[in-house]
Amino acid sequence: MTAEIRPYDAETDADALYDLKTAFERGLGESTGGDEKAAVYEGKLTGEYRDRWLAWVDRCVADDERCVTVAVDRGGEGIEGDDENLVGYVYVLPERLAMVWDAAVINELYVAPEYRGTGVADELLDAVVSLAGDQDLPLDRIVLDVDPANERAKAFYDRHGFEPWGEMVARPLDG
Repeated sequence: MTAEIRPYDAETDADALYDLKTAFERGLGESTGGDEKAAVYEGKLTGEYRDRWLAWVDRCVADDERCVTVAVDRGGEGIEGDDENLVGYVYVLPERLAMVWDAAVINELYVAPEYRGTGVADELLDAVVSLAGDQDLPLDRIVLDVDPANERAKAFYDRHGFEPWGEMVARPLDG
């Protein structure tokens, strides 16, 4: 299966992109942290969160349309009966935010389960490498946060030459 890789189009892709984002969030909650983490991730998926996230997507895409790249299967059943089916996406922060991590930052990369192992993720990652190569970065790297419990994702990034680089820690704001 070969998907077409192209920039996200807010006019036609917003609903399908958010459907994939929802699956991404639910997958994080279900597979990497037990019931408590799953409940937290599920709880944030509100209409307000959807609107805020899509507005953030739009702001990033305004900087560079390649910040959000989608994988499209034109032969699929598609969302709402059309013949175009978004099957994955990658979200890279725009160059103006590269100073946060001193590098190009993959915020999210997601491929629908039925398209995993087909090369779609590889093509999306190729799009990231192309975009990052055009960014003026403090350090010539691409970084992302991968939950160590997500063995499939870790193996994918290992295969593509990613190596541990620091360790993220977090705490709640109310604690």
